[in-house]
Amino acid sequence: MPRVTRAHTVAHHLVQGGLTDLKLSEAAQMKDRPGLYREDGFSVRSYHAPDGTLLTVAGAYGPDWFMTLAQIRHRLEQPYIRYAVTDDAPELRDHELLVRWATGEELRARRQAAAARQAPVVALLRHQEAERAAEDAGQSALF
Repeated sequence: MPRVTRAHTVAHHLVQGGLTDLKLSEAAQMKDRPGLYREDGFSVRSYHAPDGTLLTVAGAYGPDWFMTLAQIRHRLEQPYIRYAVTDDAPELRDHELLVRWATGEELRARRQAAAARQAPVVALLRHQEAERAAEDAGQSALF
């Protein structure tokens, strides 16, 4: 059973990431279209999963709501925030994401994917450091 995800905690993480909280009521979130708002931002509401766990739905609003949706996903899936974001819950609309705590397996997979993306850069940096150390020792690379 997933851990409870509180809406105010998710909203706090998003605000800390530079997003604007529109603080829409749940009724407004359920009936309004995301493009009706002049300012890009988000709003959160509670969601009860089929197993009874309280989770959070984060919705993106504004003229560029699709970009805001991507920013929400990116912010909440940072390793130090530890949420998992999905868009496949039955009652979600196109501009909404379901937020829950990430499992240990998901976090490990994210770390491995990040390490794989960074491996070429790390290898290049290590090679440059080795060349610099050789030059400092009075040796030069022979070509």
